[in-house]
Amino acid sequence: MREPFVSTTTTTNTPDSKKSADDADKGIRLGSLEVLAVLLVLLVLARSHLAGLLASPGMQTWATVFVSVLVQAVPFLVFGVVLSAVIAVFVPRSFWAKALPSHPALAVPAAGLAGVILPGCECGSVPIAGSLIRRGVTPAAALAFLLAAPAINPIVLTATVIAFPGEPQMAIARGVASLVVAVAMGWLWLRLGKTEWIRLPHRPDLDDASKAKAFWAACRHDIMHAGGFLVVGAAAAATINVVIPAAWLQSLAADPVISVIALATLAVLLSICSEADAFVAASLSQFSLTSRLVFLVVGPMVDLKLISMQTGVFGRRFAMRFAPATFVAAVLVGTAFGAVLL
Repeated sequence: MREPFVSTTTTTNTPDSKKSADDADKGIRLGSLEVLAVLLVLLVLARSHLAGLLASPGMQTWATVFVSVLVQAVPFLVFGVVLSAVIAVFVPRSFWAKALPSHPALAVPAAGLAGVILPGCECGSVPIAGSLIRRGVTPAAALAFLLAAPAINPIVLTATVIAFPGEPQMAIARGVASLVVAVAMGWLWLRLGKTEWIRLPHRPDLDDASKAKAFWAACRHDIMHAGGFLVVGAAAAATINVVIPAAWLQSLAADPVISVIALATLAVLLSICSEADAFVAASLSQFSLTSRLVFLVVGPMVDLKLISMQTGVFGRRFAMRFAPATFVAAVLVGTAFGAVLL
């Protein structure tokens, strides 16, 4: 008895078929270049409507604040990204074992004091801290450096002295209070922090490439990753500047407790670079020196652009825990030092 005929087709995976399949897969993906091209086309098509919208005073203020935040932050972000790439590619892991104390509790204040040598703001310290963790530095020490560097470096302290002429104790109080907060948060992370809370973004393997290629790959990766979150933070800060009425600040300055909370919150919302925030604090003359000190301690450690960048570099679970805890510590320590030194 003849068996029924069964037709079978054999599919061979030839190089051409694989290539066509890969091309089909690639065809449905939109890269950053394509998205940018679409956005540019949409902006050109809507330029007449946008011109009328930008003519309003509110939008002009928004655009001014947005651009000023980016202009202040981008140079230091680039500096931080380049230094981060240098650490990731050219500095061997063994260096950090020799440079920092082996005991984590002692490494935290040592890393915090190392912030004195970095002439930058908080935008540059975020990618540097991420690179330090990648190179084997204990996260507590890297986080202490992240918080201390923007507030205790010579440029920031000099700007504070200039902004408050005749009141050098303001710069002293700012430097000491900021260092105390940074070390306290590092020790708090040693005590309560968990490794899974930090999720550093995946970056291409740099070990198999040449030093030059690895350096530029690290720079491109970090500037694209952190820069996008910087833009989001700058947009949020500009929106807050337009929304909050100036008259509210006048009514808040009368109460000593509310004024501290108000300026601490304002520091988070305004997102001013640490090199320029002392002049803004000096202009808020209706507030007490203590509340303005809290403004200067909180700003370089917790603001909208910094929270956005921490989310991009360390992950959302980290930022949701670290930022509120840092805010509380900065307010308490800043208030205490203000009551004693000012």
